[in-house]
Amino acid sequence: MKAIELKTVTKKDGSIALDATGLKGGIPVRVLILSEDEKEEENIYLKSLSNNPALDFLNEPEENVYTIEDGKPFRD
Repeated sequence: MKAIELKTVTKKDGSIALDATGLKGGIPVRVLILSEDEKEEENIYLKSLSNNPALDFLNEPEENVYTIEDGKPFRD
């Protein structure tokens, strides 16, 4: 497997366009997108977690086992 890194900028609609890759045409490729905007990625990840029905059990009263008195303040 050959790895090629191409840098591009997203268009206003969020799509991307790639220039010539140096590969011959008609071959299957996989595209991995790594965004430089980590804060936005984190927001998307947290939003998907908060809407995940697999984690609904955490809202059940028996899961609420800690109180504010159980923790210690963190001082940096």
